[in-house]
Amino acid sequence: MAFSEIITFIIVASLLVMSPGPNGVLIAKTVPTSGRSAGFANVAGFVAAFYLHGALSILGISIILVQSALAFSIVKYLGAAYLCWIGIKALVAAFTGTDASSVTPPAISQRTLAKAFVEGFLTNALNPKVSMFYLAAFPQFISLGETTATASFLLVFVHSMINAVWFGVMVLLFSKLTKLAGSRNFQRWLKGITGVVFVGFGLKLASFKPSL
Repeated sequence: MAFSEIITFIIVASLLVMSPGPNGVLIAKTVPTSGRSAGFANVAGFVAAFYLHGALSILGISIILVQSALAFSIVKYLGAAYLCWIGIKALVAAFTGTDASSVTPPAISQRTLAKAFVEGFLTNALNPKVSMFYLAAFPQFISLGETTATASFLLVFVHSMINAVWFGVMVLLFSKLTKLAGSRNFQRWLKGITGVVFVGFGLKLASFKPSL
């Protein structure tokens, strides 16, 4: 694999990570309500999901999913349903004002590290823009039978580390805004934005049609 290809991949992957999406929204929701550790657990889940995406793409299973209309539809609609479910829960909480307090900061125990990790993993595993990247763009950087599995997973590692650094900084930023994030109005506003974004990405994933 040429050095120029690696640089190109880093640029494309960085732009993908930094573009708005459900991962960033999850971090913005988790840190104010469950603390910095839970936010980093989200990030660990994001990183783990990259290896699932990478493995599926490298093994060619992604191509099989795209070519099998039924299999792809099942995976697509399950992912869309999960994202919409998170969004609807957040919207309900925003309109009812649940889980928000204007007196004390949200309890750290609201979300365990294990739950935060699973949320991060599922959100990134079902993230439409990441799925599209590994279905369409990632195969352009590897050649089955020519690019070794080690070189291919090196790209996945690079992508996951870019993600870890970007969202790690985001976790630290939101942890500095604890007082603001603990206000009732901010919590309801944030949950409303979260709900709209997740439902939007869920509908986007449901309507996605790969072109190969």
